[in-house]
Amino acid sequence: MSKGFYVVPKPVNEPILNYAPGSRERANLKAALQDARAKTIDIPMYIGAEEVRTGKKVSLHPPHDHQHVLGHYHQGDKTHVQAAIDAALKAKKDWADMPWEQRASIFLKAAELIAGPYRYKLNAATMLGQSKNAFQAEIDSACEIIDFLRYNVAYMSEIYHQQVDSAKGIWNRIEQRPLEGFVFALTPFNFTAIAGNLPTSVAMMGNVVVWKPSNTQIYSAQVLMEIFREAGVPPGVINLVYVSGPDAGEVIFAHPDFAGIHFTGSTAVFQDIWKSIGTNIHKYKTYPRIVGETGGKDFILVHESADLDVANTAILRGAFEFQGQKCSAASRVYIPKKLWPALKEKMVKDIASFKMGPTEDFGNFINAVIDEKSFDKLAKYIDNARNDASVEIIAGGNYDKSKGYFIEPTVIVTPDPFYVTMCEELFGPVLTVHVYDENKFDEILDTVDKTSIYALTGAVIAQDRYAVALATKKLQNAAGNFYINDKCTGAVVGQQPFGGARGSGTNDKAGSMINLLRWVSPRTIKETFDPARDYRYPFMDKE
Repeated sequence: MSKGFYVVPKPVNEPILNYAPGSRERANLKAALQDARAKTIDIPMYIGAEEVRTGKKVSLHPPHDHQHVLGHYHQGDKTHVQAAIDAALKAKKDWADMPWEQRASIFLKAAELIAGPYRYKLNAATMLGQSKNAFQAEIDSACEIIDFLRYNVAYMSEIYHQQVDSAKGIWNRIEQRPLEGFVFALTPFNFTAIAGNLPTSVAMMGNVVVWKPSNTQIYSAQVLMEIFREAGVPPGVINLVYVSGPDAGEVIFAHPDFAGIHFTGSTAVFQDIWKSIGTNIHKYKTYPRIVGETGGKDFILVHESADLDVANTAILRGAFEFQGQKCSAASRVYIPKKLWPALKEKMVKDIASFKMGPTEDFGNFINAVIDEKSFDKLAKYIDNARNDASVEIIAGGNYDKSKGYFIEPTVIVTPDPFYVTMCEELFGPVLTVHVYDENKFDEILDTVDKTSIYALTGAVIAQDRYAVALATKKLQNAAGNFYINDKCTGAVVGQQPFGGARGSGTNDKAGSMINLLRWVSPRTIKETFDPARDYRYPFMDKE
């Protein structure tokens, strides 16, 4: 077999299409949406080489049009989890032994398929299944997953090329082995790109995966699986199952070959998973890798020197794009008293101009929240605020689920920086503002830092460089991704590796080499060309 030191194509971020009126991409996306709405699809699980249909069908609906049926998925149980593990372990040896450049080619091909023939199908699935508008779908289910695939291949190449020094007469080598066992990928509803990245970043490094997506993301997950199969991912390398969380956990976390979990979701679920792994640690062949990105209570801090237009745009985009259903979305904002009247006027005026409705209407900036459970939770917080004399709702506050799960972008103003909606993660289009005394900037920095258990994203808006420097220093542990004069969302692969600490996860930075290093186990090999032939050392000789 021929060998070489291969150089992978240099990754560049996928250009974002704008979907302007009259553009070709707009027409193509509208056609894909129309095609998807015109049919009801049957979605199997993918276990090994099999498409598994249990007959226990669950319907899928657009969150903005919950009477319409997009399709049905076949629900599995614990036996299917075990079958997925068996298929993964069966595929493991051949996949791990495959030359890395062959694995790289598969995922580079997947990126090209998404950039080309599957772009509009995957975007349409995300728009319909997760109620994302055209732009939010484009930056997620097209650009970000393409970037993940291309950049991760480059990071993989760098990892394999990294070597150590060798002394005279010795050759030291480092090899990066896949983990010993299988990895569980548990993915969220809100980003198709995350759903694609969690299993592929693991598989890329030679591992095999059992993948359970959120039930509310299955519609686009099955398109990803179609792409992975067409790209050449062998049967059993990535197994896609639709089972309950308890069923998956009962089987996976008790299995001796469990080698790791790649997770994005709630802090509470991740902590329960960690407990289960700890309880079962004696059962495993190796200590599992636990990688998770969890909740956030993300902040924007406005300084008295801020540009009002910059602050307003950062707040509104950061809080309300994709209905605030981003781990990074702004949900608490601190505004100085002297700027509040003018900034309030701008915010209220712009929010009044928001158009809300289905994703198929490209004029809508706001769409529906993901499901009825989320809707009811958010409505309860809004009702509690409406009935609380200590706070004021200055925008929004209405909701309606008769057609879809629509929550108006809502702004609550509170004098208490520790009011419930300043502290608890809501995951929806509800923003809470605290107006502070601009002469107490140091104190508000301490408040921002200690208000929440989370530390995912945050931003400071200021023209005063001393203020920027002070905030950057004092908030160094408050956010794993920190933004200066920008919104606290929109991390780009290869530019701002994403992840937080504290209650927001293990900060293993998706979209960076750091993350991929979690999915390999290095072995050091030392070869001595002229080895010693006598145990005695020179110092032992007599004078």
